[in-house]
Amino acid sequence: MRKISLWLFILTFTVCAARGQDTATQQQIDKLSGQIQDMLETQAAQTKRLDAIEKEIGDLRDKLNQPAAANDSASADDLKKLATQVQEIDRKRQADNEQILKTIEKLGKVSGGSAAGHKSSSNAATTTSTDAATPTAAGPQKGYDYTIAAGDTVSAIAKAYHAQGVKVTSTQILAANPGLNANSLIVGKKIFIPDPNAK
Repeated sequence: MRKISLWLFILTFTVCAARGQDTATQQQIDKLSGQIQDMLETQAAQTKRLDAIEKEIGDLRDKLNQPAAANDSASADDLKKLATQVQEIDRKRQADNEQILKTIEKLGKVSGGSAAGHKSSSNAATTTSTDAATPTAAGPQKGYDYTIAAGDTVSAIAKAYHAQGVKVTSTQILAANPGLNANSLIVGKKIFIPDPNAK
């Protein structure tokens, strides 16, 4: 009976040890399964990142391989051609402006100088060319101060003075006011209007 009890004890111990070992083995298997699952999820995330990077690299390659004509930048030759064209247009504009001024001046002479709307300022006074603000190197010695108003042009100012009996031309006004740009008169600026009739 001792032998049976001993065998029974050994069998019970072996079964308990085997069960304990099975539980420990099962825990290790569960732990390893969790780690494998985490690694698979990490690998899937990295695969997505690699795909996005590959797509980005492909887009950059496509941009680099585009022909130069698709670029929006201009070459130095393009800029030189554009500058030449702008200068030519400006020359034509100035020639047209001079032609318009001459035509208006001729029309003013034909119509007898009856221009309405532009009058000299009420405080216009006779001045001499010794006034530092209105040098007249080649023009008459006497004339009038005029303050430029909105909408004024040199030819319109000349017509207004013609209407008042002062027979001055646009050319004489420009000559009496060095630095005056007929294309961009500054409102409020005083200019000198020479009087060709004054001695």
